[in-house]
Amino acid sequence: MARSLITGHPWRVILLFSIPLLIGNVVQQLYQFADAIVVGRQLGVDALAAVGATGSLLFLLLGFAWGMTSGFAIPTAQAFGARDAAAVRRSVAVGTTLTAAASVVLTVGAPLLSEPLLVLLQTPPELIPEATVFAQVSFLGSGAVMFFNYLSAIIRAIGDSRTPLVFLSLACVLNVALVIVMVGPLQWGVAGAAASTVVSQALSVVWCLDYVRRRLPALHVRREDWRLQRADVIEHLRLGLPMGFQASIIAIGTLAVQVRLNELGTPEVAAYTAASRVDGLAIALLQSLGLAVSMYVAQNFGAKRPDRILRGVTQSTGIAIIAAAVLGAVLIAFGSQIVELFVGGGAEQVVAMAAEMLVINGLTYAVLGILFVIRGALQGLGHALIPTVTGIVELVMRVGAAVVLGALFGFVGVVWSNPLAWIGAVVVLVPAYLHARRALLRMPISPLTPTPTAPIPIVGPTNGSLVVDAVVTAPVPVSDPERSRRLFARLPRVRARRRLRR
Repeated sequence: MARSLITGHPWRVILLFSIPLLIGNVVQQLYQFADAIVVGRQLGVDALAAVGATGSLLFLLLGFAWGMTSGFAIPTAQAFGARDAAAVRRSVAVGTTLTAAASVVLTVGAPLLSEPLLVLLQTPPELIPEATVFAQVSFLGSGAVMFFNYLSAIIRAIGDSRTPLVFLSLACVLNVALVIVMVGPLQWGVAGAAASTVVSQALSVVWCLDYVRRRLPALHVRREDWRLQRADVIEHLRLGLPMGFQASIIAIGTLAVQVRLNELGTPEVAAYTAASRVDGLAIALLQSLGLAVSMYVAQNFGAKRPDRILRGVTQSTGIAIIAAAVLGAVLIAFGSQIVELFVGGGAEQVVAMAAEMLVINGLTYAVLGILFVIRGALQGLGHALIPTVTGIVELVMRVGAAVVLGALFGFVGVVWSNPLAWIGAVVVLVPAYLHARRALLRMPISPLTPTPTAPIPIVGPTNGSLVVDAVVTAPVPVSDPERSRRLFARLPRVRARRRLRR
């Protein structure tokens, strides 16, 4: 159900909006856990390493698609906050068209490039056959992944973060069941693990479309809305492409890390893969808070409420730091036990290296939490350049650390590439946000005032035990607060009359 984010206590609104995102990310990571557990235990450590070797390549292309579709939803959120129904519909039409075009390009081109790119990444030769199959099947189903991400993004843009959680949860449960069947009884190997994700995502798209058709008229596109306007297309690309490039730039850095890991050997690849599954859960929790901030800021920016934006970002930063401390403590204390779920016996070296990675990352999660909140705020404001610059900074820091520190300290040096990239990004983001904050302080505030309404009688049971006259109001932005106050003063007082049965 559509919900406005421009009223209520900022921290409470953001937290309530982010909880379904948090749960959704946990569910998504849990089914990735299931994939890794099934692959690692059923097919062996080499198969797990082969799937892990594709992670950076998938992130490079699918990450671009995910970032781009998320950017397409920002104009939708801004239009919804401004209560411009026509602009919301036009935004949906533009985003759908651009998502479809990107899906075609990715589905056709990426499978052909999978094996050459894996060779270019210096993937160990014994891993290339299975890694190629996993990547090709994943890319062939990329359209389903992209459209599920886009539909989820526009549903969240109008304030509904619960419905995408429901569909994601259903998809994850289905994915776990399918991967068990396809890898186990059907013996489809790593191809079955990839196919299970594609099938579950495709069904999620069908569920989302049906829900939009039945429950969300705000997103119903009319025939005239499909006549795309040049300005709308440019605006969506202005926000979507930088967010996509930002994800790809980060992925390029991850590819450099993957190359260094491949040079170190299969145990290091397996350890990094297992630790990344656990680390991804914590990162997803912080990332969901940043996404909630992005939608919150976008709606309030459209409603011209800079005061709420500033309070919301400050309060969200505090929440992120507290959450990061808790997550870091858990992974530092129990990292080894969690990693052991992914590998069988005789892999003590893999477990030890993976646990070491979780300790290093866990100590720096607070920096990552600040990164997600501030970057989400800037994206919600429509800033495209600075988030892209931070992606470049992350690339330089991650590649530099992987190459230099990896040569000096081996696996530990490669692991430090992620925390150093987060620190470098925050160094750029904080001054950029402070500059945006000064602009928000100069921005006029559009106050929220109750609209004139008429009494609506609410009649109780037919025996007349209770009768109440009530006035229902809804806050909306107004251009003339004084006129609105005078109109509201002339409204009849709210009356409640209780008639008790005698």
